[in-house]
Amino acid sequence: MALSEEFLSDEIHPIDIVETLAEHHDWDFDRIGEDQIAMAVEGQWRTYSITLAWSPYDETLRLICSFEMEPPEETLPELFTALNTINDQCWAGSFSFWAEPKLMVYRYGLVLAGGQSACPEQIDTMISAAVLASERYYPAFQLVGWANKPASDAVQIAIAEAYGRA
Repeated sequence: MALSEEFLSDEIHPIDIVETLAEHHDWDFDRIGEDQIAMAVEGQWRTYSITLAWSPYDETLRLICSFEMEPPEETLPELFTALNTINDQCWAGSFSFWAEPKLMVYRYGLVLAGGQSACPEQIDTMISAAVLASERYYPAFQLVGWANKPASDAVQIAIAEAYGRA
C-alpha cells in the first residue's frame, strides 16, 4: 500500500502526515504541538534529531536534521570551508554549524503556497534526503574537525562513489 493511501482527505495537516510516517517507520517521536514534531532517526553513523514544523504564515513545512558536533575551535575556519563546498553540492537543502548549541544542522523548507498540500511520499523523501545527506557528509565533517584534513580532501572522500561489493 502506498503511503498516501492512508490519507483520504485533501485537508490533512502536514504534521499529522509526519506523525503517521513516524509511526509507519517505528521512529521515536514527540508531537511538540499542533504545528511541530520531533523525532529520532537512526543512521549508520549516529542517531539524527529531526524536527518538522509547519508555518501557516508562509505556508512552509520546515525540516531541521541535527547532530551534536564539538570540533576544536582551531578547526572551525576549515570546517566552514567544507560547509561551503558541501552546500554547493546539496541542491535540496543546506548545512549550517550552530556554534552555541554545538550542532551540525541540515535545513530544508517545503513551500506549499496557495493552499497546496504535501503528500506522504514528499515528506518521506524530505526526511530520507536529510538523513542521507547527513550520513554522506558526516565523515567529511569528522575528517576536517578531528583529523586536520583539508576541506577539499575530506569532501572528496565523502562524495566518492563505492563500486562493487565487499
